[in-house]
Amino acid sequence: MKKFIVAFAFLAFITTSSFAQRVAYVDSEFILKHIPEYVSAQKQLDDLSTQWQEDVDKQYGEIEKLYKAYQNDQVLLNDDMRRRREDEIVNKEKQVKDFQRQKFGFEGELYQQRIRLVKPIQDRVAKAIQDIATAQGLDLILDKGSEVTFLYANPNLDKSNDIITKLGFKPDASLAN
Repeated sequence: MKKFIVAFAFLAFITTSSFAQRVAYVDSEFILKHIPEYVSAQKQLDDLSTQWQEDVDKQYGEIEKLYKAYQNDQVLLNDDMRRRREDEIVNKEKQVKDFQRQKFGFEGELYQQRIRLVKPIQDRVAKAIQDIATAQGLDLILDKGSEVTFLYANPNLDKSNDIITKLGFKPDASLAN
């Protein structure tokens, strides 16, 4: 019986060893911080977003003024005038919401700008990761910066600096997490 258990344990060890995969990880946020084009693109997107949000806030401020004026004048207005002022306020709110949707909504202008500015950079990073994985015989590369939770990660498995170098940039330890 003991021989059977030893043989089974040995067989299980050999089986799992033959299926062992070479795994590494990268920190995509760390990599992207090293790419000046990405930093510039992110600043452009942030500036655009801030500008559009200021426009939205300004328009809502104007609506608030219209509403307060309406409340103050409400007792002096006949039914027709009241309805026109209410319609004006509702239409302005609709315009602001349409503007928000156009700029910030799903596949809105901000999304389109992000695709135009950031996607080519992300594609270059993905290609560099694939090249490193192939060159180093890695079977799996995880992203430390995404939703994967690392309870422990051996720093020797971190290929982020290799990716940065492959992209033609110099790793900067001061940007490390």
